[in-house]
Amino acid sequence: MPFEIASPDRAENVSHDLVDYNMLRQDNVLLEGLNHFSGQTWQDQLESFGELCGREETLHDGNLANRFPPTLRTHDHFGNRVDRIEFHPSYHRLLDSYIRNGLHSEPWEQKKAAYLARAMKMYMQTQVEAGHCCPGTMTFAAIPTLRHNPNIAKALEPQILSRRYDPRDQFYGDKSGLIFGMGMTEKQGGSDVRANTTQAIPQGKDSWGDIYEIIGHKFFLSAPMSDFFLVLAQAPEGLSCFLMPRWQDVGVKNKIYIQQLKDKMGNRSNASSEVEFHGAKAWLIGEQGRGVATIINMVAHTRFDCLVSSAGLIRQSTVQAIHHCHQRKAFGKKLVDQDLMKQVLADLALESEAASIFALRVAHAFDQQSHNETERNFLRIATAVGKYWLCKQVPLHTYEAMECLGGSGVMETSMMPRLYREAPINAIWEGCGNIQALDLLRVIDRHPEALEAYLEDVRDVASENSLVKACLQRITESLQDRDHLASQSRRVMIDLALALQASLLIRYSKSEIADAFCSSRLLGSHHHYGVLPRGTDCSLMIARAWPI
Repeated sequence: MPFEIASPDRAENVSHDLVDYNMLRQDNVLLEGLNHFSGQTWQDQLESFGELCGREETLHDGNLANRFPPTLRTHDHFGNRVDRIEFHPSYHRLLDSYIRNGLHSEPWEQKKAAYLARAMKMYMQTQVEAGHCCPGTMTFAAIPTLRHNPNIAKALEPQILSRRYDPRDQFYGDKSGLIFGMGMTEKQGGSDVRANTTQAIPQGKDSWGDIYEIIGHKFFLSAPMSDFFLVLAQAPEGLSCFLMPRWQDVGVKNKIYIQQLKDKMGNRSNASSEVEFHGAKAWLIGEQGRGVATIINMVAHTRFDCLVSSAGLIRQSTVQAIHHCHQRKAFGKKLVDQDLMKQVLADLALESEAASIFALRVAHAFDQQSHNETERNFLRIATAVGKYWLCKQVPLHTYEAMECLGGSGVMETSMMPRLYREAPINAIWEGCGNIQALDLLRVIDRHPEALEAYLEDVRDVASENSLVKACLQRITESLQDRDHLASQSRRVMIDLALALQASLLIRYSKSEIADAFCSSRLLGSHHHYGVLPRGTDCSLMIARAWPI
């Protein structure tokens, strides 16, 4: 038989990009979550959104927005200071979709299960691209803080909740929709915002309340192209929260001067900046000296989005790995059919399901908090635990998924390097791991009823599972050791996260999934991917994660 030379324009045994799929329909955890957490009325809308997110052109916009990051133009060609940030059109298309689909507004529209539906949208939108979600999150999260000043909330909420994305750089009163940013940290303090030195000088009053002149800087001002910023500054009576407009009036910019855009390793489509305030106008939100207590309402929601988007990133890396392994053959059979690879893929899928159900449970608690004190207390713990644990899981998970793709997974033309660069971001933003752990201890000390509400969610299944029961015992023993509690607070965080994830999987997933999670995660040792217990039904877990 003559030797046949392979055609140079035809590749054999290679994968193709995952495009044109429905992110909702092919995610069993989301579909089942609609039933578990009373979100059935949202299914049609979420299916349409899942189809939009999975389109090839939508995913391509995510790629372009990161390949061509924003640029800062401080002056025009005449020498006028303009501080204008220019984005690739793909970024604007993504943020327009975010706003049109109500991710910034739905929980404030008093709809049943709106937090749940929005969390599912955020989870899917993040799988397209994470950077543009930052200004969307801050716009969504600004509402509860603005309501500390009813006059401002009444004036601005119609524009904030508008489904129209208006990127024009002009006075807020002439715009159809508004975007919010946030500036808390400074060079000398970082997360220790009480070390802030930026000053707020009283300037009188108007119909919106007390006016101040802000002098100082912010080392990280997120989304500096926004129409308004919530910032912290030192007023005469202490650290306070202020609302700062980008424009003071028609044709008059506020005295906010962008020094540089941050050259970040990930989240590159999103503009993060270092700024100076040279007498910028701002209004007081809440009481003087109560800045942290006022802005924490916003931070609780941004941290919620960090944990939801982390679950989304874990999901995307999981499906990228499984999709590839369904196509690629080695040593005579598909990768997905090889025993050792099945172990890795099943383990990735297991981590993804545990992260997703945790995020949906927290979203459900947000939906219930206004009329259910137990759920309100549960949230005090669950948000910090989820922010810590889910965000921490993303980097290692993404790397393992990348390895499943081999050399193709490290090519910059694929999605995986972008996911890998994005992986550590959520753990650092909105309070890094140690901040979450210390916040947990403060909540436990001041609100013991919050810990009780959280643990009660786990105790329901502890009697049925010895590993969950043992995990609860470790938590109790750690909390009783007051002398070492601060140094061991990360261990407490981890056990709290694993205990809730296990209880949720026992309650809502297949028994094979729950058993595999408990036996691989609750024994107290460090977990490595691909070492699930002997006898685990890996094929079932892979099929559940990617029912193609």
